[in-house]
Amino acid sequence: MLSKNKQKLIRSLQQKKYRDRYSLFLAEGRKIVEELLQEGAEACILAGTEKWIREHSHLLSDIKVTPDLLGEKEMKSVSLMSTPQEVLAVFRKPDYSPAWETVEQSLSLALENIQDPGNLGTIIRLAEWFGIYDIFCTPGTADAYNPKAVQATMGSLFRVRVHYLPMEEVLERFPPPGPPHVYGTFPDGDCLYDTPLNYRGIIVMGNEGAGISPALLPRIHRKISIPSHPGSGLDSLNVAVSAAVVCAEFRRRQRKVNHG
Repeated sequence: MLSKNKQKLIRSLQQKKYRDRYSLFLAEGRKIVEELLQEGAEACILAGTEKWIREHSHLLSDIKVTPDLLGEKEMKSVSLMSTPQEVLAVFRKPDYSPAWETVEQSLSLALENIQDPGNLGTIIRLAEWFGIYDIFCTPGTADAYNPKAVQATMGSLFRVRVHYLPMEEVLERFPPPGPPHVYGTFPDGDCLYDTPLNYRGIIVMGNEGAGISPALLPRIHRKISIPSHPGSGLDSLNVAVSAAVVCAEFRRRQRKVNHG
């Protein structure tokens, strides 16, 4: 059974100020919790049903805390989800800084003021799918440790490094003409499928409504866009969908070069 102090802490982690203050975040659901434990994430609280704890003793032997056994009713009272899961855990946030030499030799993402934590979590997940392990976010971007974002990452959060830095500070490390190149997604950019792409670089994705801010334009080496089908009545795509399309094309080109 969870103590009142533990319950209070879990509920407080809905708010960013407490996640920042304690350097902790909440994860719910067997897939996410199991993946984070396998990645060596430090669990500070772990609560689960009797069945989950019994079936996952192999994961719990190395953690420093004693698991709390909860019934369905107790789990529902502390869960932030509409449908309570079998397990929830409070983890310590990872502590890392950008390894710039590695970043400059690979492909990474830069997100300017992405507001929806679900979009951010999905982008973190798809970044791992496409072998992108560094994401740079402006301070105005949603918190990667928001419960909704954590849920959308489906466990990728400890394998993809998310850095919060002023975007000018990040992009000044990529001086023109490159490589590494700075690519920006714009409605009036060059067609993604006709533009030369280099696997060394950084792809900038803008805010869901406003796009990339004018202040960053001088830092963009190549403006790219995803062409719509002729006759389409849509004027934009969801930012996570756009990120997936762009990343897929970058990796397709790289594969074509590598395999002829």
